[in-house]
Parts: sequence; C-alpha cells; structure tokens
Amino acid sequence: MSKILLLLLLGTATACQFNATSASTAMAPDPNTKQKITGVLENWHKAAAEADFETYFELMSEDGIFIGTDATENWQNAAFRDFAKPYFDNGKAWNFTTLERNIYPSETGKTAWFDELLNTQMGICRGSGVLEYEEGNWKIKHYVLSVTVPNEDINEVVAAKKERDSILISKLN
Repeated sequence: MSKILLLLLLGTATACQFNATSASTAMAPDPNTKQKITGVLENWHKAAAEADFETYFELMSEDGIFIGTDATENWQNAAFRDFAKPYFDNGKAWNFTTLERNIYPSETGKTAWFDELLNTQMGICRGSGVLEYEEGNWKIKHYVLSVTVPNEDINEVVAAKKERDSILISKLN
C-alpha cells in the first residue's frame, strides 16, 4: 500500500512540476511585444493616411470596435467598414501621426493595452485601446479616439456642446 501511495505522490509531483514549467513558459511574454504592437499601430495609421482600406481593416480584429469622437460613434467592425469605405475610396481617409505612445502587455502575452497622443486634423487627439494576439498576429480589438481639451478651456467646450448633449441625453434616457 505504501508503494502505491509513494507512486501516486511522485506522479502528482511530476505532473505539477510539468504543469508549472509549461505554464511559466506559456506566460513568458515575447520581449519584442511592444515593438510588434508599435508596428501594428503605425501601419494602421499609415494605411488610413494612404487610404489603404484592406490593410487598415486587416489590422483590426473581425469583431473589433472603433469608438469615435462623437458621442454616437460606437462602431462595430462591419458598420465601421461601411462608414469608412467612402472616405478610403475617395483617397482621403484620415492622417494621424504618433506623438507619444505607451504600451502595456499582459502577463500572458495575449493582450495589450495602449494609449497614444496623435497629431490629427483636429489637433492633438488621444487614442487608446486593446490589442489581442490572434493566430500569430496582433489585432486591434478596441480603439477609442478622443479629442483632448485643455483644462482651462473645458467650460467653453461644455457650453458649446450643451444643447446637443441635452438632446442626446434625453434620447438615451
């Protein structure tokens, strides 16, 4: 009986050691993750600037989401494609260049968050979002574009959008 118990304990310990080794290997992030994500985001912005519709949307997850600067812009991928297609077809999408970017990979190496400051036709904007590692490639899963407003100017902005916000708030309540 003690030999069976000893074999069970040794087997369990070996299995636990194997699982711990496998888990630590699987969780080891790629040291080039930030560089790869930077490449995806730069290529995504470049594709918009060059009106390259296919490349732009290939860099997004099939179920990706784009949140625009207008309160009504919460685009699921298919709807965002439909919205953006005429801009890309006319050769004039948008041109955002990166001023600053922070990337925060998860411990698993499968998800990363980022925020970036962008030079745009609207002045400085902030982009933020989530990428997921899908089938060997980083894909943009969720992107939020926000117009930045200096704190000392916020009262003027609030006043300028008060009427439209009031109408939208009534509709959403």
